[in-house]
Amino acid sequence: MKEELASIERNETWEPAWLPKGKKPIDLKWVFRIKKNPDGTIAKYKARLVARGFLQKEGVDYDEVFAPVARLETVRIITAVASFNSWPMYQLDVKSAFLNGFLEEEVYVTPPPGFSTSEDGRKVYKLKKALYGLKQAPRAWNKRIDNFLQKIDFVKSKVEYGVYTLTKGDNVVIICLYVDDLLITGSNEKLIQEVKKKMMQEFEMTDLGRMSYFLGLEFRDTEAGLILHQKKYATEMLKRFNMLNCNAAVTPMETGLKLVSNSEEKQVNPTLFKQIVGSLRYLCNSRPDISFAVGMISRFMSDPRLSHLLAAKRVLRYIRGTLEFGLLFPKKHDQQKVELVGFSESDWSGDAEDRRSTAGYLFKFLGVPISWSSKKQSVVAQSSCEAEYIAAASAACQAAWIRFLLKDLKVKLNSTVKLQVDNKYAINLASNPIAHGRTKHIETKFHYIRDQVEKKKIELQYCSTEQQAGDVLTKALGGHKFKMMRELLGVINMDNLN
Repeated sequence: MKEELASIERNETWEPAWLPKGKKPIDLKWVFRIKKNPDGTIAKYKARLVARGFLQKEGVDYDEVFAPVARLETVRIITAVASFNSWPMYQLDVKSAFLNGFLEEEVYVTPPPGFSTSEDGRKVYKLKKALYGLKQAPRAWNKRIDNFLQKIDFVKSKVEYGVYTLTKGDNVVIICLYVDDLLITGSNEKLIQEVKKKMMQEFEMTDLGRMSYFLGLEFRDTEAGLILHQKKYATEMLKRFNMLNCNAAVTPMETGLKLVSNSEEKQVNPTLFKQIVGSLRYLCNSRPDISFAVGMISRFMSDPRLSHLLAAKRVLRYIRGTLEFGLLFPKKHDQQKVELVGFSESDWSGDAEDRRSTAGYLFKFLGVPISWSSKKQSVVAQSSCEAEYIAAASAACQAAWIRFLLKDLKVKLNSTVKLQVDNKYAINLASNPIAHGRTKHIETKFHYIRDQVEKKKIELQYCSTEQQAGDVLTKALGGHKFKMMRELLGVINMDNLN
């Protein structure tokens, strides 16, 4: 607690003041936490002084609250680029990051519990910088570090506001910002160290060395490349829901299972069900093979029933048997092309209730999956061709974003983005700008794929269903086919590399 207060004083976060008439101070509280390493050992004990921000009133105590952070798929893209080029990856943690953000509003807080400012106790603190818990704290910190990075010649990405690049000659340094955690990589070790030194002079930071544990994602360096996995997170999740000693399942979902809302079925604890779904959602960041199953059970969080809980536990049983699985980001080899390949698939009328189709897409960059999605479409498709066409349009939008991000990262693709589709009619519809009776009802936004094909930014290619990696993102598959599709996705067993 004394260390936290000393940090606040050093940072000149506040100053003692008398409370003006008409102003109400915000209460503070202490939050204690034990931070652990990936192997479970204790890293450090933390005491955080937090403002009770729920007492703030919009327009009085704060205005802007939004602060951009990097997407986790962006972390995967940067990891793929760094591993491919054998760049070092470092992690920095900003100590008391929110204390660095300057406040635009006039905010007063009470003295910290256990520490008083004067004998009569009538004095309060006027905040000059943000405290944890304040509504505007993330925004204030983001503005501060954004201004500093641009001041030292970093350029912010136009499509991902949490990514900054510094270019000097042929050398490049990339910073990926997620609140107070920073991932730094680049082509020149000396330039990286110079950037780290400048940042440590401006902010109080901890250099965590080579990246091994970032936002719950674990990284293991091997001869073949960098492995991204979430074994520690998955193990803790199984312990939390008492499933660590359960029987393992071969697939995350039973073949042909159709979940529906059933008010007559036994109701289950909605809080427990939401906790399971939320935990599995985060695990999807390194496990595209469970995306469809998790997406399916997510549709019933408002009123979960017994069949929905059993389906969720089936996913946990599958995780129990595949704790060692993750994604391999390979190192550069002679035959490797710098290309972006996508897979688009749809399960026509897959939802048993509203007959909407489930669309899935997967993008591989440098041979590793970096972006994927399994989502129910917003409209009812009248044919399998229309369902595939709509799915391809969604994939085209994602391809455009990835292409722009790679450009900001100074990565040049060797070829046009290739999108693999297993429906020839959908390919013909996108390649030939026609509007006849069967297609005139399709919404204008889904014709984006045509525009991309015409501009030669995307090349649609036919692939057989057996080679369609997106198949596992749209439906429940049998054991043999699921394993084959999991290999196509790029999800591997880490033990096989030892």
